[in-house]
Amino acid sequence: MLIAGVDIGNNSTEVAVARIGGDIQFLSSALVRTIGLKGTLRNAMCVIDAVDKAMAAVSMTRNDLDLILLNKATPVIGDVAMETITETVITESAMIGHNPDTPGGLGLGQGVTVDIRDLTQTAPGAPCIAVIDGGVDFTQAAEMINAAVAKGVKITGAIVKKDDGVLIYNRLTSPIPIVDEVQHIDKVPLGMPAALEVARVGRSIEKLSNPYDIATLFELSPEETRQITPIARALTGNRSGVVIKTPKGDVQERRIPAGTITLVGETAKETVDVELGADAIMEKLARVAPLKEIQSQPGTNAHGMFERVRTVMAELTDQPVSLIKIQDVLAVNTLQPQHVLGGLAGEFTRGTAVGLAAMVMTQNIPMQRLAAKLKEETGVEVEIGGVEAEMAITGALTTPGAEAPLAILDLGGGSTDASIIHRDGTVKSIHMAGAGDMVTMLINTELGLDDPDLAEDIKRYPLAKVETLFHMRHETGAVEFFDAHLDPSLFGRVAILGENGPIPIMHDLNLNQIVNVRRKAKEKVFVRNALRALEQVAPGGNIRLIDFVALVGGSALDFEIPEMIADALAEYGPVLGKGNIRGCEGPRNAVATGLCLSRKGC
Repeated sequence: MLIAGVDIGNNSTEVAVARIGGDIQFLSSALVRTIGLKGTLRNAMCVIDAVDKAMAAVSMTRNDLDLILLNKATPVIGDVAMETITETVITESAMIGHNPDTPGGLGLGQGVTVDIRDLTQTAPGAPCIAVIDGGVDFTQAAEMINAAVAKGVKITGAIVKKDDGVLIYNRLTSPIPIVDEVQHIDKVPLGMPAALEVARVGRSIEKLSNPYDIATLFELSPEETRQITPIARALTGNRSGVVIKTPKGDVQERRIPAGTITLVGETAKETVDVELGADAIMEKLARVAPLKEIQSQPGTNAHGMFERVRTVMAELTDQPVSLIKIQDVLAVNTLQPQHVLGGLAGEFTRGTAVGLAAMVMTQNIPMQRLAAKLKEETGVEVEIGGVEAEMAITGALTTPGAEAPLAILDLGGGSTDASIIHRDGTVKSIHMAGAGDMVTMLINTELGLDDPDLAEDIKRYPLAKVETLFHMRHETGAVEFFDAHLDPSLFGRVAILGENGPIPIMHDLNLNQIVNVRRKAKEKVFVRNALRALEQVAPGGNIRLIDFVALVGGSALDFEIPEMIADALAEYGPVLGKGNIRGCEGPRNAVATGLCLSRKGC
């Protein structure tokens, strides 16, 4: 009997092909990217592709198969529910805080904003800041400023639309700080008090990044000082900045509440305000475990997120929304760049946020439909095999040196699963929301990339700073030299050390910043989920009573996650390592292998 065990994951689909007679002989395996949401009809394409690849490896076709076994992925479908819920702060003020490559001059200037064409009409002695739009070139601008200065006008700085800061500065008789490349200079109000600051090369502004200095310059009240804080935060780290007091001289702030969620367990119910942060949510979750459902406060961000998840899952699985239940949630604290309304050069400030990953429970119907679809497409008998977690631990036991009792952590893209098998063969398992996809989301959000593919690469590979075309400094501090020059596009950039060579990151981010965000994201998701998953399956909820833990799944191949989890589990004492399924597959193919083994002796 020739069978194919198929494990459909959130990101990848794995196949193991085995011949079963008196014994079992594994013939081949294959791995492809999952198409469509796990457990839906679209998976049929990737399953067929994976089966064909595995059969081709042994010079056979799918027609030679007697049976295809699918993992019982439903009723749990996870990890499409990730959204960042944040408290949105909108500040209405006028400010410029970007980092032009070459601002002109140096220092702090303060005065009233004046169109450069009106400088000659300005009263002598009154401090002013020249506003130079795109209709005036650098030579004209320098001549107009010099002429005004000659008449006694006190010009303390200039705001320029074009990249002309240095060109103007080099032609001035009296040096002033100049901020250039201001895209929306038409929105700069004229006749308003303003302050402008340019720092030395390699330094950042000090006055306009300090709310108390801004308050001093504009004589703000304590309440106005509190409200100006997002502007100061947004300017922190910039080499230049401008703050302009708005026409009414006020700063308005509007807050959008994140809302409350109610966690409904088997015997208890807890309500928590999302604003209290991830730790408060997870503490309440632990009190009500096991979670049966989540209710959210209507009219809030939290409510919108959970209802959107239910609606999407209902459409994908063709089931009523009422049958979609939130089975688990993982909350993590994060930072999210927020656009500052009133900014004139696209300024952002980093606001606190709570990221939520939700796992959704549906009925078993979708998997049955997928099995029927596959049978129709392939002409091969298709059955739904054992429970995914049980199959994973059966496959993990093929790791050389492993035996029951054994616990596994299945680190996937959408969920983190844990199982434990005891000496008597009994198995206990748990599914947790949040895994590799949530890490990617956190990296994408906190670094402000707006590029999930780039965030995925940052998650998967180590980084280095290309300091010259002939050497780079790795994130570990090691320096690597090259005989031939590197691609010039890498010069001065942080690069991702991918499988096909260095990939430059074309964002203004430094190496330490990216590494810190990446590692913290992995700790928040994988380390936290590993601990709470093992607590759920451990005898008496005590991880110290687990002797052996094997990591399986795609994320177990990550270059730093196993080490992070090992460090976190060190105080509990279990032996931890990456599984090596059948002694040849590494941590992959555990479920597919377990499915084949489940038919051993049939």
